[in-house]
Parts: sequence; C-alpha cells; structure tokens
Amino acid sequence: MAIVTFLLSTWAPAALLVAAVAYYVYPYLVTYRHLQWIPAPFPAQFTNWWLLLVCRRGYRYETVDKLHKKLGPVVRIQPNHVSLCDDEAIQVVYGHGNGFFKAYRAEHSRKRKIVSRTFSVKSVAQFEPYIHSNLELFVRQLDSLISRSNNPDGAAYLDCLNWFNYLTFDVIGDLAFGAPFGMLSSGADMAEVRSSPDSPPIYAPAIEILNRRGEVSATLGVLPQLKPYAKYFPDPFFSKGLQAVENLAGIAIARVKARLENPLPAQRKDLLQRLIEGRDEKGEPLGRQELTAEALTQLIAGSGTTSNSSCALLFHAVRTPGVIPKLQAELDAAILPTWTCPRSTWSATCRTSRPSSTRRSASTRPRASACPDRCPRTARGCTTRATTFRPAPSSACRHTRSITPRRFGARMRTEFRPERWESLTPRQKNAFIPFSYGPRACVGRNVAEMEMKLIVATWARRYEVFLRQDSMNTREGFLRKPLGLEIGLKRRH
Repeated sequence: MAIVTFLLSTWAPAALLVAAVAYYVYPYLVTYRHLQWIPAPFPAQFTNWWLLLVCRRGYRYETVDKLHKKLGPVVRIQPNHVSLCDDEAIQVVYGHGNGFFKAYRAEHSRKRKIVSRTFSVKSVAQFEPYIHSNLELFVRQLDSLISRSNNPDGAAYLDCLNWFNYLTFDVIGDLAFGAPFGMLSSGADMAEVRSSPDSPPIYAPAIEILNRRGEVSATLGVLPQLKPYAKYFPDPFFSKGLQAVENLAGIAIARVKARLENPLPAQRKDLLQRLIEGRDEKGEPLGRQELTAEALTQLIAGSGTTSNSSCALLFHAVRTPGVIPKLQAELDAAILPTWTCPRSTWSATCRTSRPSSTRRSASTRPRASACPDRCPRTARGCTTRATTFRPAPSSACRHTRSITPRRFGARMRTEFRPERWESLTPRQKNAFIPFSYGPRACVGRNVAEMEMKLIVATWARRYEVFLRQDSMNTREGFLRKPLGLEIGLKRRH
C-alpha cells in the first residue's frame, strides 16, 4: 500500500501535466493541422484562453490590429479561428451562397424574415414621429441647461455622451417597447427590471448594465462553454457582468409586460407592434419569449451604438476646422428658418436636405461599425486574395479596424475629412461596411441612418458647440465606446 501511495504521489502530477499538454497539442497536430502554416501569437494556436484573456483586458481590436501589421493579412487568433485583413474576404465570408453561415444561429433565417419586414423602408418611415418627439424633449432639456447656466460665457457645460445616451435609450424604448424610458425627462439613467413577468420590479441604471453586459459577453463569447461557471470566478468582472446580462433581459421583460398588458392605439406602428403582427412562413407569430428576446436585441443594437457614434461624430466634427460651418450652411440653406417649430425643422432635415456632410461624416470612423469582427462565420472552404483555405477554419472573421486604413490610408484614424466620401474607389466602397454585409447585415440600418441624420442635424443647426477636452478616451467592450465628452453649448444666433 505504501508503494502504491508513493507511486501515485510521484506520478500523478506528471500524468496530469502530460494529459493537459495532450489536450491542447493534439488538436494542433491533428484536428487543425491544415492551419499550422498560419502565423499566430503563442499560445493562440493551442488554446482559446489567449484570446479570452486579451478580451478580458479590453484590447482585442488593438491587439489583433497589431498582429496583422506584424504577421500579415491572415492571422490565427484561436486554434480554429482565423482573422482576415483583406477586403475581398468581406464577400467571401459574409456574402450570399458562399457556404459560410453564422455560428450558433439556427433560428436566424426564420426570425430574419419576420424582423426584416419590420425594418423595411416603408415601416421605418412610420417610426419617424417617435424619433421627433424625443428630439423635441432633448432640445428642451438642452435649452433649459443653457438658460440656467451661470457660466461667464453663458454656455452650458455638460457631458454630451450622457445626453446622447438618454436620447437614444428613450428613442429605442419608444420604438421597441411603446414608451420612452424617461431618461430625458429625468436627466438620469434608470430603468425598471423584472426577473420574470410576475416578479416585483427593481430599478437599475440601464446604460451601465448595457456596458457591463457588452464587456462580459465579448469576453465569454470567445469560450462560451465557460458561461455556466463564470459566476464562480474570483474576478468580479465576470459575476457583475453576468448579473448585468440578467438585468438587461429583465429590462426587456418589464417593458414587454407593460406593453402587452396596456395595449396602445391600433394606429401606432412601432417596432414591437410590427413584431407582434409578424408571421413566419408557416403563419406562426413570435411567442412572448421570442418577442422579449427580439425587443432586447433592438435595445442592445439601437442604443449604445447610436449614442457612441453621435458622441464620436460631434468630437471629430467640432475639432476639425471648417466642418461645422459647412454643415450649418448646408442645413440653413435647405431648411426654412423655423426655429420656433422644431418638428418642422427636423422633418425638413430628414426628408428634404439630406446634406452630404451629415450623411457621410456620420460614418467616417471605424468606431461607427457595430463590431462586425465579433461575428465569425463557419464554412468548409474559401479563397481570398490573401490566401486559400482547404478545408477552411470553422470560424473566420475580417478585422475591420485593420482593413479600413489599408484602403483609405493611415491618416484616416487621425484625420476627419468628410470630403473623402465624394470620390471613393470601388475597393474603398467595398472595404467600409459599418452595418456588416450580406444576408446577415444589420436589419436596423434604415432606422440607424435616419436617427443619426436627425440627431446631428438637430444639434448642429441649433447650437454652437465647443470642446472642453483635447482628446476623447475610449474603452473596448462589445463596442469601442467613448468614456465621455465634456462640451460647452450655446444657442446659435
């Protein structure tokens, strides 16, 4: 017995070490041997943990960008996941009929047929009044801040990211759930949360919840098998993040409950009503859980993305000489001087003027992209200018942060120049896809573009804006988002 104990104590650690090495080395040598030629940072070719830890530190985009600069257009970032820095890869990975399909989305096709009708051009035109009503309140609140200002220059000093967040959350609340969250009216970040339709409500900061949820989802998405156990990790990033995931779902549960129990007038046509009316190919409607899930998706997709882009757009437009005067001149020329009638002003801006500076400058930064390289596709094989895969890796994505500067020049990350969009080459048009591409592109593009145009036209025509900080710090989660932007605001004369 003593001999057995001795052998176990001597060989057990070594056996565990050998087993662990075999667990990671065998896939590299056998299962994914066809990918061995692709350069990778050690130990990404052996384990998913490398990318997970990069995401946890909040440096995925920056890290992969540096890898492409160092290792070339094809980089292996997980044992079976390849990042492509090649604009041709956009059609190969995301286009129709190429053998690629989005991972983990078996129900995607059925639901998209319902959801895509919700976001048709005709439907989106019916959403415009709800955006207007929230913009009216947005303007009233900013005007009130200016009128109450005690600053020597008469300007209101504020963090515009907060107010863009309040605006976009109220807009998407109005569209997706039938009523705003009330953030604009209260000037605060707060929303009702329910763990189930029948549970008592609690109240929590929705913007903070959304940000935490994005960060933990971006990290655990690298290794989703960890999700059931992540709440037990000693790092509070995971436990707090998973609680945020539950709370965000609880916001959707509370809002759908309120909408279904208090039906709105039949003539109201918002996103949720379109989803309620939608039918799949069998004539079946979405169930309550599906309605809640789709409404939650609209909340995630239509709030932080728009507020972050609005904040970044304001920063780059205001700090770049000549951009704001040109934009204001185009708006003034296209819109009658109806300062006392905000609704008329906004309607004219959206339907009549569509100024080129407004349209193009809203999408001139990679930050406007909804992180498309977070959505890998799986396939059997593919060919791009960069390389040929036979067989292909199970997951492939194109890294927009690296592709775009290659086609527009290195200065596009530091130089805000809306005029670049007036003379694009075919490859530049191909390389820039802030709403992704192909059958799984963002269905909410029409709403997002309309909302962005209305927002920028509103503040640019009504106010004089100056920056109170020289740079804009950002943080990576599911998106790369600004951390805030202090500005001064006065009414135009």
